[in-house]
Amino acid sequence: MIAACIKLALLGALVWLLSGCAAPLPSLEGRSSSMQFPLPLPAPRAAAPAPTTAAASPSHTMPPTLPTQHSAQSAAAAPPASPFAAIRHPAGVPAEHSGVLVLSSPLEAYAARVLLVRNAVQSLDVQYYIWKSDTTGLLLLDELRAAAERGVRVRLLLDDNGIEGMDRLLAELHALPHFEVRLFNPFSGRSFKRLGYLSDFSRLNQRMHNKSLTADSLATLVGGRNIGDPYFGIDDEVNFADVDALAIGPVAREVGAWFDQYWNSDFAYPIDRLLANAGQAQAVEPPESLADRVAAIKSGLAAEPYLDALDRSTTVQALLQQSRPLNWARVRVVSDPPSKFSGTAPERALMLDRLSTELGRAQSEVDLVSAYFVPGERGSAILAELAKSGVQTRIVTNSLAATDVASVHAGYAKRRKALLAAGVRLYEFKPDATLAQRSGRAGLLNATRRDRALLAGGGSAAGSAASLHGKTFLVDRSRLFVGSFNLDQRSFFLNSEMGLIIDSPAISRQVAEGLDRELTTEAYEVRLDARGQVVWIERTAEGELEHRTEPNAGLWRRFLSWLLHWLPVEWML
Repeated sequence: MIAACIKLALLGALVWLLSGCAAPLPSLEGRSSSMQFPLPLPAPRAAAPAPTTAAASPSHTMPPTLPTQHSAQSAAAAPPASPFAAIRHPAGVPAEHSGVLVLSSPLEAYAARVLLVRNAVQSLDVQYYIWKSDTTGLLLLDELRAAAERGVRVRLLLDDNGIEGMDRLLAELHALPHFEVRLFNPFSGRSFKRLGYLSDFSRLNQRMHNKSLTADSLATLVGGRNIGDPYFGIDDEVNFADVDALAIGPVAREVGAWFDQYWNSDFAYPIDRLLANAGQAQAVEPPESLADRVAAIKSGLAAEPYLDALDRSTTVQALLQQSRPLNWARVRVVSDPPSKFSGTAPERALMLDRLSTELGRAQSEVDLVSAYFVPGERGSAILAELAKSGVQTRIVTNSLAATDVASVHAGYAKRRKALLAAGVRLYEFKPDATLAQRSGRAGLLNATRRDRALLAGGGSAAGSAASLHGKTFLVDRSRLFVGSFNLDQRSFFLNSEMGLIIDSPAISRQVAEGLDRELTTEAYEVRLDARGQVVWIERTAEGELEHRTEPNAGLWRRFLSWLLHWLPVEWML
């Protein structure tokens, strides 16, 4: 304990000594928003003075440009109609319904993003928690750059915790006409960002976890994926199984309205306010421009199979040509308000309340897919009561071997026995990278493995492991939630989240039936044995195999999870 205190004191001294590398956040006085940071930002010793530029201008979602009748003279001056406006409601479908396509394939999910950007003619509103400077991240940034150069207004809103090493690239894009970058809940220092947690933990521990991309206020893509190679099937170490929903119609304008709230809040800073000069970009960033780095990617052999696969994708083009049918349904946007960060949002306005209401309406069954599952005492009691009332309750989360955050697994493991005893059925996702060869149909859990196998020429997915990252809920096989909300304490109380509730028995049944098939091969079923001990059942070609310890996890991972189980950190997992 004494040693730990000494280390903390030394680290605090280091922060004080390095504080000249950090500047206080510039004032955004005059912004049209009522929210302020809940805690004052630090003003480190010898810090650079705050920039004195004018207040950032609010902006709003552009109304969609639809085909209209023009005179010969006015037609030439009229803005081009969005190609997404050509996707019409089928006869008899209510005007308030939107067309939906669920995307579990990482290849399709990335191709859909690229093609939404390429087909936009008016506006792109893009909001993400993590954006990596890897192959897929840089290529998609370049697509946004190209859109801005052809006159499309691009608004890119990123959480400052998930853009490691990208200050210089983002500042380069921000300087372009029609392109603006804002960082949400930013760190005051740029070169040693993580040190900010020591002096401003309460504020920086809350992050904008929302994920959406909206084109021309007519088409939107919402889901659990961030932007980076692990989310789109081409990382060499681990790839995430996830799901998105592509929606065309009125719901896109609702997503845009929520985007406006975050974009215009006092938590969103234009990147040029945070970088007084180029020298304040993180020192570890490569000096090459975006164009240079994209050219290097496209000329390399490593990305060639992926680029070829993207070129073959017809997801969005088929929709534009109306050769791929959409499922039309009532779609509702659910989102935390930005005021969650200031602690002023009423409980009824939070996603936790909205989604709890949806689960409470269940009559027969509930399926919950949550990569990070830390229900806590209250959440566990609600789920147990649901199961005891006769509602079949299935939960799918990561196994200890598959999770990318072992501490989160510890928060779930301490609740496992009680949930099983109450009748909740638990399944834990496997990390194996070769299962795609055993399942011909791609679904929520195995689409990533299948795509990796295809890119590897039918091999073993180039040796990368798989991890569950999806956040999907099904109620009575009639309502489906797709979004960023995990069943954990961070989503409940700390981070902001968003998603879509799709009222469609057809879509819900399709997803649920796929889950039924996949759980037999892609996950361990967790049970209690006759002595009340937790066991893991793995179904193989030879029959059921019983594991009595966390399967494939390794001694160190099991020890770490056990140790964290006893620490009072559940509230922040």
